[in-house]
Amino acid sequence: MINPVVKTITLGDGRTITLETGKLAKQADGSVVLRMNDTMILATVCAAKDANPGTDFMPLQVEYKEKFSAFGRFPGGFTRREGRASDYEILTCRLVDRVLRPLFPDDFHAEVFVNILLFSSDGKDMPDALAGLAASAALAVSTIPFNGPIAEVRVGRIDGQFKINPTFEELERADIDIMVGATIDNIMMVEGEMKEVSEAEMLDAIKFAHETIKEMCQVQIELMKELGTDVKREYSHETNDEELRADVKTKLYDKVYAVAKSGQGKQERSDAFHTILDEYKANLTEEELTDEKKFLINKYYHDVEKEAMRRCILDEGVRLDGRKTTEIRPIWSEVSCLAGPHGSAIFTRGETQALATVTLGTKLDEKIIDDALVNDKARFLLHYNFPPFSTGEARPQRGVGRREIGHGNLAHRALKPMIPENYPYVIRIVSDILESNGSSSMATVCAGTLSLMDAGVQIKKPVSGIAMGLISENKGKNYAVLSDILGDEDHLGDMDFKVTGTRDGITATQMDIKVDGLSYEILENALAQAKQGREHILGKILETITEPREDLKPHAPRIEVIIIPKEFIGAVIGPGGKIIQAMQEETGTVITIEEIDGIGRVEVSASNKNSIEAAIARIKGIIAIPEVGEIYQGKVRSVMPYGAFVEFLPGKDGLLHISEIDWNRLETVEESGIKEGDDIEVKLVDIDQKTGKFKLSRKALLPRPERKEGETDERPEHSERRPQSEGHGFRPNRR
Repeated sequence: MINPVVKTITLGDGRTITLETGKLAKQADGSVVLRMNDTMILATVCAAKDANPGTDFMPLQVEYKEKFSAFGRFPGGFTRREGRASDYEILTCRLVDRVLRPLFPDDFHAEVFVNILLFSSDGKDMPDALAGLAASAALAVSTIPFNGPIAEVRVGRIDGQFKINPTFEELERADIDIMVGATIDNIMMVEGEMKEVSEAEMLDAIKFAHETIKEMCQVQIELMKELGTDVKREYSHETNDEELRADVKTKLYDKVYAVAKSGQGKQERSDAFHTILDEYKANLTEEELTDEKKFLINKYYHDVEKEAMRRCILDEGVRLDGRKTTEIRPIWSEVSCLAGPHGSAIFTRGETQALATVTLGTKLDEKIIDDALVNDKARFLLHYNFPPFSTGEARPQRGVGRREIGHGNLAHRALKPMIPENYPYVIRIVSDILESNGSSSMATVCAGTLSLMDAGVQIKKPVSGIAMGLISENKGKNYAVLSDILGDEDHLGDMDFKVTGTRDGITATQMDIKVDGLSYEILENALAQAKQGREHILGKILETITEPREDLKPHAPRIEVIIIPKEFIGAVIGPGGKIIQAMQEETGTVITIEEIDGIGRVEVSASNKNSIEAAIARIKGIIAIPEVGEIYQGKVRSVMPYGAFVEFLPGKDGLLHISEIDWNRLETVEESGIKEGDDIEVKLVDIDQKTGKFKLSRKALLPRPERKEGETDERPEHSERRPQSEGHGFRPNRR
């Protein structure tokens, strides 16, 4: 008999989350089933018993996977099975990883695999907000060493009110959408997007999230105590040589400190640090420089570098490149640096450089999103590339990694709110990082803003971004907030805090905290300092280009959008697409049409304005309702003995009877000079109420000749009757 252990968490609005263990996946080190309404997630964790030799980091791997069957769907593709992780799944993995990783003991180096599987969903609740809680609970019910538990929640502000874990539908109305991960005591991670909110409002959202997270953590603590897993397994993954550690610090600290405060550039500083280490190793004998000793020397030397850098900042206020804590590195930028793209820009801040390009496309260029729970299309894309040469590394460039997807998503969130509503173009920004020493994602935001303005996209406001850092000790009692951090300051520091926004508020943020005890006071100070930095960088951007260009580049596609009644969509498309295909071929345009909210949205694109105008005229003709008495410019489609058929509106033909061609009596149509393909002006004089056929006249538009004495209007030669088999026309009845 299976007796699972179940714990319940009640949210503020009455919804419940249950954590169940002991029923499924019992061979894993830890296994928990999380349920919320119809959403069910299975999280498992397995850890190796020992660390691999030579490992001095935390080899954690987090996988999140959504089963298409969870929402009653078939996967796409030929194989009809789940394939590589989607961007959404990768971003969810990163959200969980970034909270868990800092909380494993520093000396724990065994491989740990966290697997989170979505098995059921009703498509209403967002599972990414529950993945972190499920993963932490799986660790909690295992004996794997972990300084948690943690929980993650999403906070949305809907109609002015904060809500924990809003639904997909509710989130569409939110002006704040952030994910917060924390322990019962400390905030560990924040990521999300906002619609130009203040720093104070963002802090309020974080505090609101933490209150619920505390309750979730307390439930996990109770679960551990009930299962006895609050006592974790013993391990020994490090063998240290304290005498060697002291020797490295004694002989090298002063030299490293001198380099750390010298203010050298990245390459010169790196070379100097390597020289110090190489000289130390050169003075050792072969017995003192075994492979095991080399590993320990490198490790201890890294600790010396970290301490020297931190002491320079905390004791003397001097950073690695000589800047003050609030100082931003020199910035230069330019636009229209490339002729081919529809917009381009280079943004360089210190030793970080991003080249961004903008491509404008039509509806046919939309990205199709086919995830388990989301089936949609995206009209604004941002792709971020980080080639190895940007940091001087000699290695091949492979496919897009998780880091590139995460950094690109942050920049995408930063710029997305500034794209005009109902913008007719599909926009793709590509950011290629050419140099990197500091935040390249924030350089992407700045370069993206510049390239959009260069492309003539009428963005609402320009956006800038900055990466902040933190060096602290004594649980935050002594600290320094760093503006525009270097790569080493990120690697050796205690916080990486990225903030983007306009002059009027924050649009996106990403924060990772690596230490315990970060107070809200420090966060508030960091946000205030970040705002000053953002505004400085924004000023530099506007020195390059003050506002979006008035028009698109000459080689950019031109797009016009018209709205038509829903009932005319079929008429514009035609049977088998015949009419719309003919219009595209004859006018040299690309025409797309779709029904949105009960109306037809028609998008017409071409490389020149005349082609677009010709296509729109054809479409308007199709949707126009013929009116008796109106004059139309038509084209003769065929000539018959009794008259000519004229297309006076696209898809609408009428009969121009021989008697209506001219005031003078005609024996044949040819006498009038009218032939197939001619453009003529006609007047709609009648619509048959039974058949819907149109009667046209040309003579009604011609001056009437003076009547000779004794002449009448009667024309017996031309009967108004014709056999039904003649279709629209009237066959003359010869006498």
